[in-house]
Amino acid sequence: MDTNEKLEKLIVVGDRVLVKPKSNPDKTRGGLFLPPGYTEKESIQSGYVVKVGPGYPIPFLPDEDIEPWKKQNADQARYMPLQARVGDLAIFLQKGAIEIMYNNRRYFIVSQNSILLLERDEFGIEE
Repeated sequence: MDTNEKLEKLIVVGDRVLVKPKSNPDKTRGGLFLPPGYTEKESIQSGYVVKVGPGYPIPFLPDEDIEPWKKQNADQARYMPLQARVGDLAIFLQKGAIEIMYNNRRYFIVSQNSILLLERDEFGIEE
């Protein structure tokens, strides 16, 4: 089983994003140079989005056609989707991230509100 198949088993919850840290932190694929002191401070990190949660939960509001005394289906969860997409380069606040090891690889679980900037192109995740 390869890494992508193992990652498929992971379910990212809510407004969180799974990020694979970038190996070369000085420059993004699109040519955006990051400030020289940002790695020294380690308050800002960058990496590629690997998986995205469903988004912010929206409270269930019954439709006018639904009778309130009838049992509602609990599986009707609705979410406001996140801006991040798989393959995006995310620049995020280190203090808002949780570092994990999964299959001997380092990842960050980052809340959407800790992401400062997303860079999107059609090439996907850089290995």
